[in-house]
Amino acid sequence: MTDYRRLRVALLGAGAVGSQVAALLRAHADELAERAGARLELAGIAVRDVDAPRSAELPRELLTTDAETLIVGSDIVIELIGGIEPARTYVLQAINSGADVVTGNKALLATHGAEIFDAADQVGASVSYEAAVAAAIPIIRPLRDSLAGDRVHRIIGIVNGTTNYILDRMDREGAELADVLADAQRLGYAEADPTADVEGYDAAQKAAILASLAFHTNVPLDAVHREGITGITKGMMDAARHAGYVIKLIAVCERMVDGEDGTPIGEAVSVRVYPALIARSHPLANVHGVNNAVFVEAEAAGNLMFYGAGAGGMQTASAVLGDVVSAARRHLAGGVGVGESARASLPVLEIGRVVTRYQIILEVDDRPGVLATVAGILSEGHVSIATVEQTINADGATGVERAPEGESGRARLVIGTHTAREQDLSETVERLATSGVVERVVSVLRVEGE
Repeated sequence: MTDYRRLRVALLGAGAVGSQVAALLRAHADELAERAGARLELAGIAVRDVDAPRSAELPRELLTTDAETLIVGSDIVIELIGGIEPARTYVLQAINSGADVVTGNKALLATHGAEIFDAADQVGASVSYEAAVAAAIPIIRPLRDSLAGDRVHRIIGIVNGTTNYILDRMDREGAELADVLADAQRLGYAEADPTADVEGYDAAQKAAILASLAFHTNVPLDAVHREGITGITKGMMDAARHAGYVIKLIAVCERMVDGEDGTPIGEAVSVRVYPALIARSHPLANVHGVNNAVFVEAEAAGNLMFYGAGAGGMQTASAVLGDVVSAARRHLAGGVGVGESARASLPVLEIGRVVTRYQIILEVDDRPGVLATVAGILSEGHVSIATVEQTINADGATGVERAPEGESGRARLVIGTHTAREQDLSETVERLATSGVVERVVSVLRVEGE
């Protein structure tokens, strides 16, 4: 048996992921030692309550409430607590004590990533975080390492499994959002408080991380435009299906050069999260259930797609352990850790400068001249119509809702636009809402992936 050098590993957190990481470290110790070139000795597991139930059996003697003492003297610190504090304090303490850090904490990195990476650069430590985005899907290393010599133009992805499960079932079964969300909570796909998922906060944190890596720019979380899925209805799903689309919660990270209005803005990036229409022929349209997928468009490499399980304790533990093995190898080889490049320092554009296509659904008076009035308002707002249909009634079914003869009624217009600037579109929709012929703006969705 090879006499491997021992590296002390401190684990912070023993929830669904932490418990699996601990179990795998112990169960596959010999195999991991062969891969890492060192025996990874689990020195202890810091928890809030040593008596709390775990998803895996862990020796009680490994559990401790004293995280700071555990961190001191460890070679590798795995942070799986989640949230901002005390995770930030512990990670900085680990870095300053000379340890390499492995984390899956997307909220921490999206909020304090620049501070953490700067601290690691100062002492030559490494911070690895493959598990922070899309669980087991390897997307961080390809962006940081494999595509480091390329020029990434765009990333579009489904990075939240809960919302994808909800929207997928709404699309395939014709179900209502509230019913599917209740099922997701019963199945453990959604938390009792699902706000982070359904309002897009989780996806926005991941988008900030991906954009920072892809564009070598620090993208603060508050610069990410965020919208959730709570406004998506069965009628909107029906309209999308009729037009050949599916609705997905999409994270878009895009390199931009010039504004469509001709105003030079120099090179910049846009980072945004919102429900969008995806053509059913696009690979992202076929991402079902709780799976995630990230589509990368690079200058030299072309189009790349990364697909797989976007959640789950075991799946996320796989990404964590991959980082641990890499950290162990680096620790043995010596030298400084691989720092994060944010030297491009590109500005992050506000949502109003984004250019894309849209689908607008309006409830209008059912009388002659209405369509001409709507078309005129759109034209004045620099929004060009690509398609228009008056074929969806108030119940979302095919056909036009018409009033009995001699009475006024309402109909629905489904308008597809050519590319337009977000600010122009938003201002135009406001004018439509107060035009006197539009009873209600039912929905406005962007079209992405084209």
